[in-house]
Amino acid sequence: MSIFRYLTAGESHGPQLTAIVEGLPAGMHISVETLNHDLSRRQEGYGRGDRMKIEKDTAQLLSGVRWGETIGAPVTIVVINRDWENWSDKMSTLPEHRDDSGAVTRPRPGHADLSGSLKYHHSDVRNVLERSSARETAVRVAVGAIAKSLLAEFDIRVGGYVVELGGISACTPQEQLEILWQRAAESETFCCDPLAEIDMKRVIDAAQSGGDTLGGVVEVQVVGVPPGLGSYVQWDRKLDARLAMALMSVQAIKGVEVGIGFDAARRPGSRVHDEIFYKDGYHRNSNNAGGIEGGMSNGEPVVVRAAMKPIPTLYSPLRSVDMLTHEAFEATVERSDTCAVPAALVVAEAVVAIEIANAFLEKFGGDSIFEIRRNIKGYMEQVRNA
Repeated sequence: MSIFRYLTAGESHGPQLTAIVEGLPAGMHISVETLNHDLSRRQEGYGRGDRMKIEKDTAQLLSGVRWGETIGAPVTIVVINRDWENWSDKMSTLPEHRDDSGAVTRPRPGHADLSGSLKYHHSDVRNVLERSSARETAVRVAVGAIAKSLLAEFDIRVGGYVVELGGISACTPQEQLEILWQRAAESETFCCDPLAEIDMKRVIDAAQSGGDTLGGVVEVQVVGVPPGLGSYVQWDRKLDARLAMALMSVQAIKGVEVGIGFDAARRPGSRVHDEIFYKDGYHRNSNNAGGIEGGMSNGEPVVVRAAMKPIPTLYSPLRSVDMLTHEAFEATVERSDTCAVPAALVVAEAVVAIEIANAFLEKFGGDSIFEIRRNIKGYMEQVRNA
């Protein structure tokens, strides 16, 4: 059972998105500004659509926090949808506002529209697309910011950058990760390679002109993770498995790698496995495993990548079928982005931070930050003396 657990609720054009987070220890510093920083990052990036001009996401903390510190109770987060006023009748909870004349009946290829309508017996695709929308990730980013705040209490840091976009691969300089994170933060494509960024923006512009969309690959790193998070004893306790599930839960993510990932299958073992050395503690000179061996963190930075497919809503729509008449039509067009790969990075950071925080609390959990500090101090002394 998860220690750090959360649920989200809300529709894309509903009044708000809500999350309830349980399992946070008392005494953890938290601020709305920290949440809003990542919410703002999620709305940035070259290739975003018009909705980012309408929404300016900000979070509200409604419970579980007093005077800037958690009190051990569930934390409630709300992100208001500013576009709600234009949808208050269409998305009303009241039966008297029902108007079937605006029903969406043409599902979009690549989206949840058709499968969701068949599963839940809906004749209006809006009942599906409102919840399946990536808009839901806004409140998950806020939850992830809380997880980052917890990890920061113990000097564990989460960051990342875009490594590929629209078929353009970036060359990542050999620099400290914190420096690379800062470079990515200053880039419109969240990329560390200025030359690659020029090409990335060029292909985004071309796709936008053609009514098309683009995907890409993001990489997330977690620094300062102690060895021993996760476990090898059961399949569902393996840290890499849990990270893969978290990343695959993000809308439009179709692939996940840990460390060098699929490239490990193309190399001999002598060029894959990270040799072990000892000098004032165990360490490695390489990190092909991405900081995880046998389902457990090994003390090196955790490194994961996620592949995002192009957004399914195209302004030059693909062919589909009307669910009422079964006649061929072009799919419905909802307001969308040309490319949301930079935003996907922020969401990926959030879900990775949540899983690392959960595994951290499983290993060192207590009811207060003070108790956790005591627990991790004893464990790290044990590790150093091993």
